[in-house]
Order: sequence, then structure tokens, then C-alpha cells
Amino acid sequence: MPADLVRPWLAEQARRGEYRVTPVPFSLLRGWHFEEDGGNLRHESGRFFSVEGLHVTADGLPPGGRRQPIIVQPEVGLLGIVAREIDGVLHFLMQAKMEPGNINSFQLSPTVQATRSNFTGVHRGRRIPFLDLFLERGRSRVLVDVLQSEQADWFLAKRNRNMIVEIDEDVETGEEFRWLTLGQLLRLLRLDNVVNMDSRSVLACLPTAGAGPRAADGPDDTGVLRSFHDPAAPSVHGMSEILSWLTGVRSVRELDQRRVPLREVEEDGWLFSGTEIGHRSGRRFRVIGADVAASNREVGSWTQPMIQPQVPGLMALLVKRIRGTLHALVQARVDVGHLNVAELAPTVHCRPADHTGPGREPFPPFLADVLTAPAERFRYDGVQSEEGGRFYHAENRYAVVEAPDDFPEELPPDYAWLTFAQLTELLAHGNYLNVELRTLVVCAHTLY
Repeated sequence: MPADLVRPWLAEQARRGEYRVTPVPFSLLRGWHFEEDGGNLRHESGRFFSVEGLHVTADGLPPGGRRQPIIVQPEVGLLGIVAREIDGVLHFLMQAKMEPGNINSFQLSPTVQATRSNFTGVHRGRRIPFLDLFLERGRSRVLVDVLQSEQADWFLAKRNRNMIVEIDEDVETGEEFRWLTLGQLLRLLRLDNVVNMDSRSVLACLPTAGAGPRAADGPDDTGVLRSFHDPAAPSVHGMSEILSWLTGVRSVRELDQRRVPLREVEEDGWLFSGTEIGHRSGRRFRVIGADVAASNREVGSWTQPMIQPQVPGLMALLVKRIRGTLHALVQARVDVGHLNVAELAPTVHCRPADHTGPGREPFPPFLADVLTAPAERFRYDGVQSEEGGRFYHAENRYAVVEAPDDFPEELPPDYAWLTFAQLTELLAHGNYLNVELRTLVVCAHTLY
């Protein structure tokens, strides 16, 4: 399928069935209840996920820490893409999938996108196509298989299995699946809200070192090709130094997480009503209920709690050519839900509205550099949706911004310059790059 026909195809999928998402009071959530002892919001099956309270003590928080609602989903989900060589070019089998939180209903998702509750049949829904290619050994060749984290602002230690498997034989696909090349997917990443978060996460994990043209094979004025594909390209830091730096941050930064009854978050300004749980400041996020109808899903209708952010975020990566190789400025960031204290994150990872007006928080490092950068320095600039299964209309602006030549060399201790080959090497392992940085890594492939 040509890339310019993907959006019309997604729109056609939306017209083919019934798709509706309606915010509803918590009392209308079927199968969900607030526990009498502490108020945690749970499903009657004991599976899927729960909304609980989290008490966090960490560097930078007020004395005594902070309490907030958090999604607890211990089970590991599967995000899997099937690959196959067609006419000598590797293609990826992508699915048109509706998620209740998507602002535009349908986006390109992995071949399989399912929680453990989904593929073990807790929801009593239809079987999941192509699941056997990922779960049965010997059915395919594994190209990528790694556990990766999700949004640590709203999930507690949530991880998904990110997989890409290659097959040789042709498979029968339904109307909701299409084969697309990596080049086509990169073109689609230049558009807002087409490639969903789970697809971006999986595609970012593709190994690239030595897999593409080296800069010496042709012009590369920005050093992007060398940064992705040449493992011997000059870099500011060696990998052992990078790992030691991140390990040091994880060793000295404080992050104490304690699950508490959901009702305890009231002590930190969270207000409960019949329709939402929100912060009295009007900032941060709120928990709402949703009634969902989706005729093409494994289950045709259901209700669930969702998290809705109050304002969009900004995820920006400053890049600079150093010693002929493009480097990305990343931070070792501590978030409330991290499994291992800190992960590498974009240079700027924030909601700019939180840093303006009454009660504003201090500007994080480099936010002003991004907000004041001239338009010609934005190498990538797009709006992308976050995980649509748990978050309602959650969008972030993603940007790759070229730093000026006189950008200061001295950095705060939690920041470092890495090449894209180094970032990709770390993606072979879990819990090194957060989900927002993974999106920016795959979006950076559009620069060459």
C-alpha cells in the first residue's frame, strides 16, 4: 500500500463499524468498584489493572514526598510486529486498531498489541490473530525481543514485551492489516497521530549499527547516517562510561515508592467526585470513567477507568554534530513509577503549561533553548498520541532541535551526549530508554 493511502484506509476502517467512547460516572463502570477498605479502583476479575495511590519520596519533591493516583498493571503485555521480505524489501505487518484514548480513533498499531489478560482469554473475547508467531518457538525468526517500560508518570513499573519476528511464508491477512516498508512508516511518522505509541516503541528497537549506508558512502552533512549506522563513529563518551554514569545516577538518587490506599491521595490535594479524580490545582491529570464500543475489537464493548492529562507535554531532543557525528543530548530522569530509579529521557521532558502562571514550577534545563529556537532548527516537529488503551486524548509534541554552534559544552551532571548508535545499542536491553525517548529515536530516522 502506498504511504499516502494509509490515512484514507484508516478512515475507512473507522466507517466500517461502530466506534464510540463516552466519558461516564464511575458508578456506570461495569465490573469495576472502589474498594471499601482504602478506595482502590479495581476490576471484579482481579485482573487487567487497578488505580491505586502511590506515596513517593524522591529528590526534588517536598519533604515528606508526594501522593498521587497511579495505574498498577503487573502483567507484561505483548507488542509484536511480523516482518517479511517482499520483492527483496523487508515489510512490516501493521494493524489498523482503535483504542479508546486515541484522539482520532484509529492508528497504525503493531501486528499484535495485547495484555496478558487479553491473550489468556480473561475478557472472553475473540482470538488474537498471529499471536502464535510470537509465543510458539520455531514459528519465526526473532529480530527484536526486549522488555521496555511505559509512561512512568502514570504507570507503576509497567513493562511490555517488544518483539519483531520475521517469517518466510505468506500469511492470510484481513482488511485491518497492511504490509508497509520501514521507509513508508518513517514517512508516516512525519504526520500527526498516525503511528501509535506501541508501534513507535517497537520500531525504535530495530538494530541499526552496521545495517545501513555509512556516511563515507555518500554526502551526510549532518552526521545522521554515521550516528545511526557506524558503531565506530567518534563519540563523546564510550559505552562503558555511559553505563557507569547511569549506574551512578541510579545509585545516588533517591526514589522510594510505596503503594497506599487511593483515598490517601486526598491529603495531597486530589479531589474525588462521581465523575473524576483530579488535583485541586487544575494541573497534572485526572482519572475518569469511559464507556467504549468498538466493533472490531476482541470484545465489542466495555467500560474502564482512564487517565486524562490536563495539558499536552513537550518531548524535545537537542542534537549537535560533534566530531562529525550527530549526538543527542539526553538526561537521566527519575520518575515516580520507574522500576529502576532512572531511565534516559529526552533533553526536555515536561508540560510547558506547568511552568507558567500562578503556582508554576521552575523551568527545567534547556526548556528555554527549545521554546526560543528558530523554526529552521527544528529537524522534526510533530504531535503524537500516547498509549490509547489507558490514557484519554493524551498527546505530546515531539521535536528534534539542532543546537547552535555556540551551545555550551558544560552540562548539568544528569545530562550527556550520546550518538544514535549508542542509544540503539542500549535498546537491546530493557529500562534504559524511556518510552518518550524511544519515540524520538525512531522519529530521528526520518532525518536522513
